[in-house]
Amino acid sequence: MFTKWWTGRSSKRAAALLLGCSLALSAGCSLLPAEPEEEVLPTIAPPQISKKPEYEVTTQTLETRVEAAGKLISLREETLYYTLDGKRLKDLYIKPGQKVKKGDPIASLDVEDMQKQLRDQRLQFRKDEVAMKETLRKKDEMPPVDFEAAVIAFEEKRQAIGDLEEEIGKATLVAPFAGTVVQLPVQKGDAIKAYDPICVIADTGQLVPGIKLDADELEQVTVGMKAVVDINGVGEVSGKITALPVAQPDDNGGNGNGGNGGNGGASTPERPEDFLLIQLDKVPANVARGTMLSVSIVVKSKPNAIVIPPSTLRSIGSRTYVQVVEGETKREVDVEVGEQTATAVEILKGLEPGMKVVGR
Repeated sequence: MFTKWWTGRSSKRAAALLLGCSLALSAGCSLLPAEPEEEVLPTIAPPQISKKPEYEVTTQTLETRVEAAGKLISLREETLYYTLDGKRLKDLYIKPGQKVKKGDPIASLDVEDMQKQLRDQRLQFRKDEVAMKETLRKKDEMPPVDFEAAVIAFEEKRQAIGDLEEEIGKATLVAPFAGTVVQLPVQKGDAIKAYDPICVIADTGQLVPGIKLDADELEQVTVGMKAVVDINGVGEVSGKITALPVAQPDDNGGNGNGGNGGNGGASTPERPEDFLLIQLDKVPANVARGTMLSVSIVVKSKPNAIVIPPSTLRSIGSRTYVQVVEGETKREVDVEVGEQTATAVEILKGLEPGMKVVGR
């Protein structure tokens, strides 16, 4: 019995001792500093080697176009001007955008000095008529040469009056046809020089697209070629070329209207003859003269042309070649080039449709 009691008591003491050690150890661990966490390094991906783009060799209708900007102009326009020089614009009967009828007054000059001169000449001519009657009565008494000289002098005075009347009549401009005043660069009171533009009248019922091309572009186009006209605010309309611009001399200073000399260097008014003209298949409604537009003219068309993008064409010296893809490899192939546009290059020899070429 004593042995049993001792064994039970020893077991309790052993358990208590074990528990105490456990608590001591746990308390000791809690007093130790926390270990730092390991830094997680980012995964570094190896750099990717860029792959050059590959394009398939295709066929398409290759078109060469001439493109230019222009505007709607009237087929019937006329610039009005005076042939009298050094006069003031006394009256102006029109405004920009005004519609006029044939014969309507446009403007008039101050010619009071010429009118006074005409009155004086007419009074003097009445005196000359009296003197001429006296000369006729004495015709038989006069030498034939003297009589003929008197008659000539009398007719010269009559002609001078007629010329002056005609010049005064030119002081008033009238509309040559019904139309709209589209330009009016002068105002009442301006000093007018001979052949200065006074106004431009246009028949706005005869509007056509007009463009200007340089010499190289003009060599590529002819009358009858088809064109696509993109009119601002309207859209695309088909048409064809009906007239080419009239060549102008380099120096037009002696063409009667003084080029720019008559108006002190101002720009010469544009004429329909200065433009390449296009007849539209259907003229849109509610379009105005001066509306801006762009024109595209197909000057050459080649169907089923073998083409590649311009970025795939390479050259070294006189050699022109491309890189052709063959499985996982590439090889260089010399090519012969034909027509070229902004988006395609024609290949005459060296490639077939379906091949793949490498871009730059």
